Amino acid sequence: MIRLNPKIDITFRKLFGSEENKEILRGFINSVLPANEQVKTLEIKNPYNLASYIKGKSNVLDVKARGEDGRWFDVELQVGEQEFFGKRIKYYLDKVYVDQLIVAGEYSTLKKVIGIAILDFNYFNDKRHFRGLTYKDIETNETYDVLNLSDIYFIELKKFGKELKDLQTTLDRWITFLNKAHEYSKDKIPPELALDENIKNAIEKLDIMYLNGDEREIYETEEKKRLDTLEELRTAEAKGIEKGKIEGKIEGKIEGKHEGKQEREVEIALEMLRDGESIEKIIKYTKLTKEEIEKISR
Repeated sequence: MIRLNPKIDITFRKLFGSEENKEILRGFINSVLPANEQVKTLEIKNPYNLASYIKGKSNVLDVKARGEDGRWFDVELQVGEQEFFGKRIKYYLDKVYVDQLIVAGEYSTLKKVIGIAILDFNYFNDKRHFRGLTYKDIETNETYDVLNLSDIYFIELKKFGKELKDLQTTLDRWITFLNKAHEYSKDKIPPELALDENIKNAIEKLDIMYLNGDEREIYETEEKKRLDTLEELRTAEAKGIEKGKIEGKIEGKIEGKHEGKQEREVEIALEMLRDGESIEKIIKYTKLTKEEIEKISR
């Protein structure tokens, strides 16, 4: 059986973000996109290596890639529950979009940005495990080519309950792989998953994946953190503790325990400050006051 969990950050990044595995990433992205928006070729823009992974630990651990038509893709796996995840992914997609202008300097060069958020927790208050969001006319529900600028897809792994015999789509197979990879090996791939060559390749790659000493230490630390988080959530729920208190216990206080504001808003503000964003833009995304932002920037 596979020794490594693909839902651990470093494993996910090494499997989907390595240059030699870009066909695996392309296969996953195409399982999410509509049939008329499939990607033919893919270039990983932040390929995995240990040094960059360690350096990026304070940032979002995503995989960025660009298709042959110029579209940008931002793929992220989020294990820990975050009430304000929607605001965070919107900020990072906007940043990918704006960064194109910084490089090219012309609005005409801006290409569509697509975010794919794989969540190992329940975020929306319904039973749907997959949804896509885009810009639409509020009155007519129409979409317009001139505003075809950004899409966000959400995959909620815990809401997916299909058995192997019930799998219908390639995305069904990818979700099954992410949820149950520990049950498979390169010599024991269910025929229902082996139908897709990229999933078959992902199982084989994961089964033989080697982690050096530093990577193994990171993996074990992240796995322990994940298990501790799950156990704390389970215990807190059993005792009827409020969700806000659960997050406070798990996440800890951020940068001086700023009173009256949710911790995630402060963390978003810190990331935006590090990225050199303006005070006005930070206020827009976080709803923090100018004084609060100036305080945490000291």
